[in-house]
Amino acid sequence: MRQIERLFVIVNAAAVILLLAGMAGVVGTNVGLRYLTNNSLPWADEAARYMMIWMAFLGAGLALRSGMHVAITNLQDSLPNSARVAVRALILVLLLGFFAFMVWVGWQYMQRMQFQKTPALRLSFKYIYAAMPIGFSLLIVHLLLIAHPFVSAGHYKSHGEETDALPGGANG
Repeated sequence: MRQIERLFVIVNAAAVILLLAGMAGVVGTNVGLRYLTNNSLPWADEAARYMMIWMAFLGAGLALRSGMHVAITNLQDSLPNSARVAVRALILVLLLGFFAFMVWVGWQYMQRMQFQKTPALRLSFKYIYAAMPIGFSLLIVHLLLIAHPFVSAGHYKSHGEETDALPGGANG
């Protein structure tokens, strides 16, 4: 199971890195062309925007697993240990419910947008809006993979220990 989790995290991170590299390449090429030839690629800004959307949704799960999202922990920190565990379990259930709802909403929205095309690339918006249900599905998987250390100890997995059972991430 740890091997599968490790592979999952590596593939997810590689997709985010490839999107960032693609975005930098497109924008850099466009800037260079504009400076050297006084012409630019008509689709470059649009492509970079869509890569950024995908990068944000695919990277959200990686940020979640290392505790990089904003969290207010004053209430949790003031409670006794058993109540902390109960609060974190409630947070976990609420997050899972919200993420599942957003997968459904994203799927519905993606289906409604499938016949509209992007202005420059002429892609179906379905491919752009697919980032939402896919990204929230990845958030569910990442949350389930860190659920036990989060609920039991309030810790996340740091970048170097995504497969370790013991927490010790950014908040630990």
